[in-house]
Amino acid sequence: MDAIPKIPIGDWVEAFVEFLDAYFGGFFEFVSDVIEAVIQAFTNALLFPPPVVLIAILMALVWLLANRKIALWTGVGLLLILNLDMWDPGMSTLALVLSSAFLALIVGIPIGILTAWSDIVDRIVRPILDFMQTMPPFVYLVPAVLLFDIGEVPALVATIIFAMPPVIRLTGLGIRQVPAELIEAAKAFGSTRNQMLVKVQLPLALPTIMAGVNQCIMLALSMVVIAAMIGAGGLGGEVLRGLQRLDVPRGFESGLAIVIVAIILDRITQNLKGKQKKETT
Repeated sequence: MDAIPKIPIGDWVEAFVEFLDAYFGGFFEFVSDVIEAVIQAFTNALLFPPPVVLIAILMALVWLLANRKIALWTGVGLLLILNLDMWDPGMSTLALVLSSAFLALIVGIPIGILTAWSDIVDRIVRPILDFMQTMPPFVYLVPAVLLFDIGEVPALVATIIFAMPPVIRLTGLGIRQVPAELIEAAKAFGSTRNQMLVKVQLPLALPTIMAGVNQCIMLALSMVVIAAMIGAGGLGGEVLRGLQRLDVPRGFESGLAIVIVAIILDRITQNLKGKQKKETT
């Protein structure tokens, strides 16, 4: 009995990527320039001031956004990163995380709103999100490199795709959970769909959306570290070099710096989510 022929799914994907590169190369160059500009803006903002000055600014900002305790521990963590000589790669990693999260939110929140407004859009987007969330993160690196070459841009593109699903899901979920009575009351007062969205749905859905923002940032940080394999640099690059050279101190210190950055970002977004819950109750 003849063996069943293999379905050439990988070849189809390769052909599709080559088609995109051949006919939409100009568009991808434009996207690459925009992404590079965003990364550069965040990187310059974080690396321009002296480290001690930036730490003081970030502590004050965290105090305003969260509370005094988190601001204090933020300062301690950043000073430890500075002491470990991981400041420049740490700020590069933070710039990549903030850039990817910023772009993921810009794209993801509108899509989440559309999934809440339309059942058809929700049915189309849901299996795509399932596919995106179950795909191993390393797989995203291959088409990103083919379309954008090696460096920070393909790393950021792969990170955006990997980190976007929670934003879309939780934005749609939060808007769908807004009580129907409030929607009917807003309609009775003559509110348009956009007015209802801005004045009723988004404020009430904000705690759930903030949970999506938290997950987006955490996923972005994990993917940025993996993306060091394609030239993302930062702390992930330090971990990779420590692994390649079996340099235990370098690998451990850069890994510790990643943990500090992750904890700071997580505590800030978690606290923001808690504040929004208190304001809406």
